[in-house]
Amino acid sequence: MNKSAEHQAATKKPAISDDKNLTNIAQYLKDAQGGHKRSIPPLEQWQPKHCGAMDLKVLANGEWWHEGQLIKRQSMIELFSTVLWKEEGKFYLKTPVEQIEIDVEDEPFFVNQVDQVEIDGKTYIQLSTTTQDIVIVDAAHPVFMRTFADEQRPYVHVRFGLNAVIQRAAFLHLVEMGELTENSAGETILSLKSGDFLLHLST
Repeated sequence: MNKSAEHQAATKKPAISDDKNLTNIAQYLKDAQGGHKRSIPPLEQWQPKHCGAMDLKVLANGEWWHEGQLIKRQSMIELFSTVLWKEEGKFYLKTPVEQIEIDVEDEPFFVNQVDQVEIDGKTYIQLSTTTQDIVIVDAAHPVFMRTFADEQRPYVHVRFGLNAVIQRAAFLHLVEMGELTENSAGETILSLKSGDFLLHLST
């Protein structure tokens, strides 16, 4: 075997049983969260071994696919969303014993609801995702714009380097909460306030 072939053999991701791993992860999560309100495990404290990749993909439109099959059980998606992890630009499902790479086209979370909430006498913007995450917009969880597939899309930071795409209807509701102005360059600027946090987005 030449050096190139040796290198490819050494770097090739080991094959794993997708069905077995999905089942094991789902069972672990159910056991850990059974009878309790949905919670996010302390992923940052876990140092599991990398166990290759599985054929699990989160599309840019929010669909989850496993081995070419659309995952229709929302409860399953919500379970897996609690152990999503991002490291060096790659996405994983992470448990205390294994870290398995998955494919995410854009971002794994999707905001479908925008509200205003009162906390200690101040009005904050609250964003809710399709996977039951609730995010209060602040300096640690800002809304920002980014280009994906030649289109400007709005996002908000959720956790562990993971962001959520703010879906169109939700973003239009967000616009209604803010103020639209035009700068000297002719760009439309959306100004938002969440508590004492001020945000200016070029839309």
